[in-house]
Amino acid sequence: MTVTAKKIQMVDLTSQYAKIQQEIDKAILDVVHSAAFINGPAVKNFQAELEKYLGVKHVIPCANGTDALQIAMMGLGLKPGDEVITADFTYVATAEVIALLGLKPVLVDVYPDTFTINIEALEKAITPKTKAIVPVHLFGQCAEMDELAAVAKKHGLFIIEDAAQAIGADYISANGIRIKAGAIGNVGCTSFFPSKNLGCYGDGGAMYTNDSELAARLKMIANHGQSVQYHHDTIGVNSRLDSIQAAILSVKLSHLDKYTAARRKAADFYDKSFSAMPAIKIPVRSKRSTHVFHQYTLLIEQGDRNKIKEQLAAKGIPAMIYYPIPLHLQKAYRDPRYREGDFPVTEMLCSKVLSLPMHTELDEETQNYIVRSLEECLSL
Repeated sequence: MTVTAKKIQMVDLTSQYAKIQQEIDKAILDVVHSAAFINGPAVKNFQAELEKYLGVKHVIPCANGTDALQIAMMGLGLKPGDEVITADFTYVATAEVIALLGLKPVLVDVYPDTFTINIEALEKAITPKTKAIVPVHLFGQCAEMDELAAVAKKHGLFIIEDAAQAIGADYISANGIRIKAGAIGNVGCTSFFPSKNLGCYGDGGAMYTNDSELAARLKMIANHGQSVQYHHDTIGVNSRLDSIQAAILSVKLSHLDKYTAARRKAADFYDKSFSAMPAIKIPVRSKRSTHVFHQYTLLIEQGDRNKIKEQLAAKGIPAMIYYPIPLHLQKAYRDPRYREGDFPVTEMLCSKVLSLPMHTELDEETQNYIVRSLEECLSL
């Protein structure tokens, strides 16, 4: 087999930057020359651009995606002891902020095909102490938001969307209306970590909502609890998106739809190439959501997933396991309510998932090499 001369990366930000270098460099220098590094015009411009793109009334930028989740929970008035339901199969930040605020994380299993929160399991987990649900739009497509919204309305619960991996994805409701991920519940939260579909060159995050009263609280909490300087009306935090990162994000937002199309094209290539391999299960695309492929995640149905990952690495192909350990088995989140075997789908996924390189700069030569290499590993 001919090895591709180009170094393969999970996310190729260097090549992406090279194509937009002039735009990025100018945006950064404009901020430097203005010396408006904090809450400058670049932040306000990006905020307005993202509001338009998402179709929401309010975007509140902040320092990172984890802060976005925390501030959202604070803004909704959740109190210590309140229960918040989320998926067991997710990155730790989703549960981390729940525990950090003295709230009680309640974990539920996910669907085996889309990897999103199981609505039936969710409803069974609701108690009188339940106050909010955090659905995770994992790997780039939305959870079942119509059904989730119906459950939330029935029980009087808030919905905080963890949309960090799904910016740009559309949820198609039962009546055919298309709504952007994160713009459906009470508040959506996202991250602009560099590897995200819309990523900056450092840390960054945002919340978005159509509730003007909630937006004002979120903005106040993110700014030390003040809406007027030196007048602190509530306990807050210091969480800001700096102007240089906002300027970078404005440039990249203008390319986001093109980037999404490139990811979908790469995913289609993978799908077609792997469709005849019984040892692999390709990602299932929900009928109710478009997929922006933050990750392209396979299930290794036959073979040793960890060994295959090592064999791919030996061929110069990075692959990642998102996620190897369920939240309920993590030391920090051990709870007498949960035991091994309680979340069979999550535990199965953690033993089988493998994510392949997925980014905007993938070319056919690279993907062919990845596909053939994986096929070789599966045949060993």
